[in-house]
Amino acid sequence: MASRSHYPLLAGALCAALAFSLPPSPLRAQNAGPPAVPVVVSLAERGSVPVEIAASGNVVAEAAVSVRSRVEGQIREVHVAEGQQVRRGQVLFTLDARMAEAQLAQQEAQLARERALALRARQDAARYAALRGEGFAAAQRLEQAQADAAAGEATVRAMEALVAQTRLTLDYATIRAEIDGRLGALPAKAGNLVRAGDSSPLATITQMDPIQVQFAVPERWLPEIQAAMENGPPEVAAHPPGDRHAPARGRLVFVDSQVDTTSGTIQLKARFANPEGHLWPGQYVNVVLLPRVEPNALSVPVQAVQTGSEDSRFVYVVDGEGRARRRPVTLERVVSGRAVLQAEIGAGEKVVIEGAQLLTDGARVSERPGRPAPRDRQS
Repeated sequence: MASRSHYPLLAGALCAALAFSLPPSPLRAQNAGPPAVPVVVSLAERGSVPVEIAASGNVVAEAAVSVRSRVEGQIREVHVAEGQQVRRGQVLFTLDARMAEAQLAQQEAQLARERALALRARQDAARYAALRGEGFAAAQRLEQAQADAAAGEATVRAMEALVAQTRLTLDYATIRAEIDGRLGALPAKAGNLVRAGDSSPLATITQMDPIQVQFAVPERWLPEIQAAMENGPPEVAAHPPGDRHAPARGRLVFVDSQVDTTSGTIQLKARFANPEGHLWPGQYVNVVLLPRVEPNALSVPVQAVQTGSEDSRFVYVVDGEGRARRRPVTLERVVSGRAVLQAEIGAGEKVVIEGAQLLTDGARVSERPGRPAPRDRQS
């Protein structure tokens, strides 16, 4: 039988056991509330954000020249290879010009003879003019001498023109590049006979640097583009999908004179320096036109923007008490992974970028580390 001194200890232990076994009171459970929702947050920022107009475009050459012969002849030598980069004035083909060289030699000899005859005719005319002044020569003989001198001069000029024509034919026998660019296929080979005006070109030279990109944007951007052009051609970036190089940077050089009513777009062209040949004629590229920079724009990570009923947009902002507050926003555009907004959000406020689907207005949150944001290749 237990002694009386152990009764208080047993009573205390029994009360403690009963206290642990009883369910929590409704008042205490209500005060505890639901558990905090784990979320990842980021900061809203204010600063300079460019206005970006995204589009799709195609690379086009500023010039493409079809190389054709101006004279008939057999190709003696091909001096270039298919796909080669050539400079203006570089020799591409040499034609057999031996016939023209023989004609030139004959014509130059004939020209020398005619010059000698013309000189004698001028001297005769001068002599008869002196004798006529002294009364020893008849007027008819003087006139004949003067006519012979004039005819001789005309014959010399005709022969000089014929020699120049033959020399030009010889010059055309050496076919040179008319522009800087890259050669395409070379269907003509050494030994082929070519004629002036052949429909099939000997080669095609495509200018690669500079090069252009043509693209179209919705007509609603036209006032923005026109305003930008008043301050100088705006910058344009072009990037082929999957290309590992940095985007090419160029300038807008052409705005079409009318809007395409069938598509509601305006055609544009931009010029790019292309010394390394990263842009290729006919290539598909992603284009970003930068008409201006907005100096004090509010932006948040694009993941923070949620869509509500009737396509309304909102974000959750974490207040100083660790609760999520729903704020309506107007999404203006997305630039390099950040959403530019019109909203009553201050710079430096925390916005939820992960876990927003589990939140309601006023819910308690607990911040957890997020994954590093991926780098934007277009920035």
